[in-house]
Amino acid sequence: MPRIKSGFTGERSLVLPKVVTDIMQHDVLVSILYITDIGYYPKAHNHYRERCEPIDQYVFIYCIDGCGRYEVAGKHYEIGANQYFILPAGMPHRYEADHDKPWTIYWIHFKGELAKYYAQDAIVPQTINPGLHSRISNRINLFEELFNSLNAGYSIENLRYAMTLFHHYLGSLRYIQQYREVGKSADSSNAVEAAIHFMKENMERHLTLAEIAAYIGYSESHFSMQFKQKTGHSPLAYYNLLKIQEACNLLDNTPMKHNQICYKLGIDDPYYFSRLFTKIMGMSPRNYRALQKV
Repeated sequence: MPRIKSGFTGERSLVLPKVVTDIMQHDVLVSILYITDIGYYPKAHNHYRERCEPIDQYVFIYCIDGCGRYEVAGKHYEIGANQYFILPAGMPHRYEADHDKPWTIYWIHFKGELAKYYAQDAIVPQTINPGLHSRISNRINLFEELFNSLNAGYSIENLRYAMTLFHHYLGSLRYIQQYREVGKSADSSNAVEAAIHFMKENMERHLTLAEIAAYIGYSESHFSMQFKQKTGHSPLAYYNLLKIQEACNLLDNTPMKHNQICYKLGIDDPYYFSRLFTKIMGMSPRNYRALQKV
């Protein structure tokens, strides 16, 4: 079975055994691009890694909240929310989370004949700004499917399926305009719909009313009035409804623990998450999951 490491609260990570990476290295379908390690670190306080001896893997880091910095080839870079970078194989490097605003990151180590092509020009920070057609939530769901596929076991079918997903995942980043074009909606003028889309694209952050209103281009008071007239809820109450809706989905369809789910939804306090869930759903997360199994 996969080996899951732990360190940061809410962390999930997998290190694929060498016997498995050896299989992938020699499989005709998988060898061109394959993962060796994969994980998610929320609010990774004191996260620091320095490799003076180069490794033979590319290192992908996607920051969705907070910030950090890294150094490679003698150059220093800063990275913040909605940015990613790929460190090339065979080069010493170091990276770390910011002390005051530690990053929340998805990360993947990968190899293969096509790795260098996906990594091309991504040594500098690449920005993925949320927008009406950004589909960030789709990409995060894709990562989850990739992680869960590997977590399910190491049959050759699982490995081939997971690495096919990985091609799609990297393609959604490297060919971002094409990825967004597929998700275009016919109606892009409605401010409330745009705000809801923005909320869904930032489910793993703690958005403020000011941030949402600024994205729409309205004052906070005018935006709140328009939003409540259309939905019957204040913007932040609706945002919480979306978070709990996603929490139900994760409780129904994944083995994630409650403290992992709350961090994934941008809620740092598991007790607050439990109270919010109970207020909205009428039962605790634990009871909700137990009920689904009856």
